[in-house]
Amino acid sequence: MNEIFWFVVIVGVAGYAWYVTLIRRRNLALEGLSLVDVQLKKRHDLLPNILKLTGGYLSHERPLFERITELRARAEQPYDSKDPRQVKGHLDAAGAMTGLLGNLFAVAENYPDLKADRVVTRAMDSLEEVEGHVAAARRTYNAAVTALNNAAQIFPGSMIAEKAGVEPMPYFEIEDPADKEPIDAADYLPQS
Repeated sequence: MNEIFWFVVIVGVAGYAWYVTLIRRRNLALEGLSLVDVQLKKRHDLLPNILKLTGGYLSHERPLFERITELRARAEQPYDSKDPRQVKGHLDAAGAMTGLLGNLFAVAENYPDLKADRVVTRAMDSLEEVEGHVAAARRTYNAAVTALNNAAQIFPGSMIAEKAGVEPMPYFEIEDPADKEPIDAADYLPQS
């Protein structure tokens, strides 16, 4: 009887400790997601001005501008940070926008008038700085998600996570294969 009591106590304490670990790790992942959202908000605030400033120079790049605007609107929609599917949709839009902004930078490099415009140059520099902050926040978030997902998917954490309603969270990565392809600068050079 005494041995069974201690076994139940040890299992209960271990289960509670794992539960506490899961909740802490989920909260760290949510904190990392919040850091990403702060940086994405900065990016979203800069984008309309950059698109206006570069629009006169790059008017033939209208499809690129429209896609960036569409993804910005999608990434700004409210979502439930505890619902992995909604988080994934939010992060997929943000990741796709990262790829498109790389295309915008590549296109802008080919326009000397655009590069000479101080206002545009400062705005692009600000956007590039924010992109660095987004990348840093993404690394923090992904590290926290790895720790959470490991704790929630490895036995006995998988059983405890299911009972506690803690689900694995998605990584912040670029999902669209077209955005993973290297940019060929020749596509943007003037034809002679």
